Amino acid sequence: MTGTDSSGPSAYAAAGVDIEAGDRAVELMKEWVGKTRRPEVLGGLGGFAGLFDAAPLAKLAHPVLATSTDGVGTKVAIAQAMGIHDTIGFDLVGMVVDDLVVCGAEPLFMTDYIACGKVVPERIAAIVKGIAEACVQAGCALVGGETAEHPGLLEPDEYDVAGAATGVVERDAILGPDRVRPGDVAIAMASSGLHSNGYSLIRHVFFREAGWALDREVAELGRTLGEELLEPTRIYSLDCLALIGASEVHAMSHVTGGGLANNLARVVPESVRVRIDRASWTPPPVFDLVATVGSVPRADLEATLNVGVGMVALVPPESVDAALRTLADRGLPAWVCGEAEVAGSEVGDRVVVEGRHPAR
Repeated sequence: MTGTDSSGPSAYAAAGVDIEAGDRAVELMKEWVGKTRRPEVLGGLGGFAGLFDAAPLAKLAHPVLATSTDGVGTKVAIAQAMGIHDTIGFDLVGMVVDDLVVCGAEPLFMTDYIACGKVVPERIAAIVKGIAEACVQAGCALVGGETAEHPGLLEPDEYDVAGAATGVVERDAILGPDRVRPGDVAIAMASSGLHSNGYSLIRHVFFREAGWALDREVAELGRTLGEELLEPTRIYSLDCLALIGASEVHAMSHVTGGGLANNLARVVPESVRVRIDRASWTPPPVFDLVATVGSVPRADLEATLNVGVGMVALVPPESVDAALRTLADRGLPAWVCGEAEVAGSEVGDRVVVEGRHPAR
């Protein structure tokens, strides 16, 4: 008769899954998750589901829930290569919650999912720390998540992150194309850099074509390439909610993959065309660097990256001053970048980007 030595590793551990490491990761992240707590959150971390008391929503006349989910994409490869894991959470949260706020919704709560080749508790806790700090910036609670160990599918130092969030908005306050009118003014809000989109192109240009290393000092950037590429995504949620509260806003667009024109077109009705003036802003140096080093045509660059604009609001002319003042008071660089007009009978794009960016 053969038996199993109870003092040896479990069969699951022998297969590469460390349950004790997972438990330790949960203990390390509790402090950071606690910082995101809102009064509506019920219970603590470690349950099968996150609980959020919906009773306060009864104060709304007609509450509508909004939901969004996303990941970070290949930017995680930069974090892994640099061994810096506490900023990638800002990219995750920004990609998710700022898709909610464009319809006017207040982000309420978020959950995350981390898949990794091996659970290293300190690394998982660092990732969650970034997610939690970003949730605080967005005003939403981190109510739960999942860490999954996938040995054999992912290498020990590899991981990927994803998340989902839920928000709420009054039905008659939902922003979108139906509110946009000719004469509306487009207000651009500055990005913090590349954000989290187009990193397949970025990595191809700098690593495969140019052969640059992450620790390369780049004069145009004033820091290393890796530091620039890992710059966290700006989170706009509370800024945009403040904007909505201080002035009339008809629509907003979160500029992510696909660039400014393609994302703005998603909130512009067929009867309206928006003209964007490139001369109204100078993109940060990293965008010119991508174009120059990779010989990337301007059309491809603008169809992939945000070129310095992370969010756009369409407001009536009488709201422009209040809108710009509100954003300035919050320390968010913003400017008038274009105007909506009647689309006309000819077939054409709903967003036209024209002119040239000013020379540096």
